[in-house]
Amino acid sequence: MAKDKNTKNKNAEEERKAAEAAAEAAEKLEELPDTEVIEEEETAAAVETEEEDESLRDQFVRLQADFANFRNRTQRERIELYQRANEDLLLEVLPVLDHYEMGLQTAEQHHADKAVVDGFKMVYDQFQNVLKKFNLEPIEAVGQPFDPHKHEALTHMPSDKFPAEVCSNQVRRGYMFGDKLLRAAQVVVSSGPADNAAEGGE
Repeated sequence: MAKDKNTKNKNAEEERKAAEAAAEAAEKLEELPDTEVIEEEETAAAVETEEEDESLRDQFVRLQADFANFRNRTQRERIELYQRANEDLLLEVLPVLDHYEMGLQTAEQHHADKAVVDGFKMVYDQFQNVLKKFNLEPIEAVGQPFDPHKHEALTHMPSDKFPAEVCSNQVRRGYMFGDKLLRAAQVVVSSGPADNAAEGGE
């Protein structure tokens, strides 16, 4: 009888210990973080990081494009400013060159001392070479068909030497600045032989 009682007590003690161990294990299990929740949080953080990286890449690409546009615009404005400054300077120089040409022609017509005329021609040639370095080129007018984009017609006059609508005389030389017309050549345009002009007048 005593032996049965001891057995029952022992079994009860073991059941109690087993119940306590199970409760302790369950408590520890509750304390462990939920694996699914951790995975969801990690996934959300990875997506957020990827979105931030993509946003930064977009901002970087836009900044690069803005900088390239700014650099190109600044370079273009600098070139345009340089060209305008050259144009203004050349337009001021051209009247001086016109007077020099007229003085040289007058000296030749009046048979001035040849050494003096040759000296003035050398200076004139040097002047022209300097202007060519700045892409300034004189416009050929005499003997050329009248071109309203390059020539400014002052009058029409009969000419036995040049056919109608051909520049027969140049009053003031014109110049091209690169591909741009800096100053049109002032010319006299032939209306053809005098007989044809008279017949046309009748």
